Amino acid sequence: MRNLEDWLSWQETISPKSIDLDLIRVSKIFQKMNFVRPSYVITIAGTNGKGSTVAILESILIESGYSVGSYTSPHLLEFNERIKVNKVPSSTKEICNAFEIIEKSRKDITLTYFEFSTLAAFIIFSQKKLDVLILEVGLGGRLDAVNIIDSDVSIITNIGLDHTSILGNDMNKIALEKSGVMRRNKPTIIGYSEIHNSIICLLYTSPSPRDQRG
Repeated sequence: MRNLEDWLSWQETISPKSIDLDLIRVSKIFQKMNFVRPSYVITIAGTNGKGSTVAILESILIESGYSVGSYTSPHLLEFNERIKVNKVPSSTKEICNAFEIIEKSRKDITLTYFEFSTLAAFIIFSQKKLDVLILEVGLGGRLDAVNIIDSDVSIITNIGLDHTSILGNDMNKIALEKSGVMRRNKPTIIGYSEIHNSIICLLYTSPSPRDQRG
């Protein structure tokens, strides 16, 4: 039986890539899980301000009497901080049990460290009676692992030049990747005033989950 440190160290070795933006692999495993969807899902993408947006929403909703799950990255002190229910980090036992479930389902499918932790978060959240789930995108949006769940509200915080070798080398390309969390006929909140043309075009064409994921 692996402890949490062993699990995390091992997860860094099983994929040839530390970042592998591809929803096909992680979706195959997700489909085997009995994911219990909360009543409401909020997905947050952007360059800066994602973590603080999660924290503010989390506080408002909990104070209003809702049961709230939140998934964020990276962690500050302990991995457990990434997966919280009502601001309380998940226990090491819960996380290790979730990793065991994923490993039994994974077989020959490779997963990155982030994909492993995302699936573990979904398993843990399914075991709780949540009203709202808040998901912070790890990188980009369109092909980020959290985007396998359709959100009821998407939020895009401010956008800057980040991970240009992966997301594109100009602001409109990066904005397009981050706008991949948007869903047809679902509201999107944009956290800045001069909205990029690539996002405006999508707002007018009502993007669908499949259109956006590729």
